[in-house]
Amino acid sequence: MLDANIKQQLQAYMEKLQQPIELVAAYDDSKKSQELRELLDEIEPLSDKIGLRTETDENVRRPSFTINRVGTDIGVRFAGIPMGHEFTSLVLALLQVGGHPSKASQEVIEQIGSLDGEYEFETFFSLSCQNCPDVVQALNLMSIINPKIRHTAIDGALFQDEVEKKEIMAVPAVFMNGEPWGQGRMTLEEIVAKLDENAGAKEAEKLSQKAPYEVLVIGGGPAGASAAIYAARKGIRTGIAAERFGGQVSDTMGIENLISVPYTEGPKLVAAMGQHVKEYDVDIMNMQRAEKLIPAARTGGYHEIQLANGASLKARSLVLSTGARWRQLGVPGEEEYRNKGVAYCPHCDGPLFKGKRVAVIGGGNSGVEAAIDLAGIVGHVTLLEFADEMRADEVLQKKLRSLKNVEILTSAQTTEITGEGGKVNGLTYRDRNSGDNHHVALEGVFVQIGLVPNTEWLKGDIELSQHGEIMVNERGETSIPGVFAAGDATTVPYKQIVISMGEGSKAALSAFDFLIRHEVPEEAEAEVA
Repeated sequence: MLDANIKQQLQAYMEKLQQPIELVAAYDDSKKSQELRELLDEIEPLSDKIGLRTETDENVRRPSFTINRVGTDIGVRFAGIPMGHEFTSLVLALLQVGGHPSKASQEVIEQIGSLDGEYEFETFFSLSCQNCPDVVQALNLMSIINPKIRHTAIDGALFQDEVEKKEIMAVPAVFMNGEPWGQGRMTLEEIVAKLDENAGAKEAEKLSQKAPYEVLVIGGGPAGASAAIYAARKGIRTGIAAERFGGQVSDTMGIENLISVPYTEGPKLVAAMGQHVKEYDVDIMNMQRAEKLIPAARTGGYHEIQLANGASLKARSLVLSTGARWRQLGVPGEEEYRNKGVAYCPHCDGPLFKGKRVAVIGGGNSGVEAAIDLAGIVGHVTLLEFADEMRADEVLQKKLRSLKNVEILTSAQTTEITGEGGKVNGLTYRDRNSGDNHHVALEGVFVQIGLVPNTEWLKGDIELSQHGEIMVNERGETSIPGVFAAGDATTVPYKQIVISMGEGSKAALSAFDFLIRHEVPEEAEAEVA
């Protein structure tokens, strides 16, 4: 199961175990059970603090295994074989059950420990889902910290009967005490906040007491991260408030056009960006959604950002880098069947449609790449493009046309997503040439039609384009003095990671230039004194 290099690295990690752990495995006669047996047989000899035995309880899922701290009730369970994106989850579980401390803040650890109630969590994941490990690792850690919390991570592709019974059509899907509880990527802080009813009020009070910033960055994608780094390097008080640090990059699979980095994946890049930002004196405020911009009364004064939790932050200059989100079709059935057959991440949810018929809406690079990926998993892919021809790179189109289980429909306007029994059963499209309507029977629809800027909260306060993008000049300046913008939320063309990074850096440098050229008005000083 493990090559020599990985086994050597894993053995080095296992030297960090502080307390003995036991692997308790539940097998059956399946091929996957044999693979799990091989994996655990390779892990057990890597440390004298690791034991291995066979599960005697006949009622547990098979294949599965628990990692238990010997002599305690502390442990986590994996149903399936945590390889692929979940291999890191396995390594962390081994270490943390074995007493190695996590990197979570002491404040969050104490908050987890104080949670009251009995929580039995189950997370359904797919091995190709780049968002699932965040949820799996968060709930694993919580179950290790607080014995009232239990967690099982389940490979949905391996336990298809459960997936169909629970009508799971998107991962990660989290159940608590047998009931649906959460869907999609969630951080440890988000999960804890959802369980702690008083978390929002306490956080708002703490944020409102913060002193004003010289540069406050709104948004934590590539533009926001680079803006925060460049501002902090100037030695000025810098903060970054983000609804989700990493933004859309967290949902991106393969990245092959970031100069000097031949290949990486979104979650890895986000982790690297976060680590880089933390090397500087930047006040990072995650899980904070901006709802209102109140511009400074006079140039050089303090702008105010009102947050969704009721808190307010002030700063002499702002860098708006709120990014963009997946564009929706806006047709009947799309919202009704979201996560019930309508999906936006083929890498995450594709394995749940193994052997089934699906559609991909969109003939740009993202749509064609999605169709190519899905064709290797599902039974059949129908790609629908609104225009007369696909817009993807020719090399991608050539690859797509070579696949035997793919049908390409151009001049096809999707008009409705249909369903029955609470899940998708097809879609209707109009042939734009003939005007005829057609229905395609299928189980899944993957929407890949571009992005929408996250700027609704700025309407009426700052100049936006007809497409909702923040209007900026060559220096990243907006229509408000002291307010700058960068990244996918702006009018800068070509929404690329490398461009966003450059634009974020430029906006921060422009903000610094603004600060040294404008003093704070006396009345503004009095307001924050």
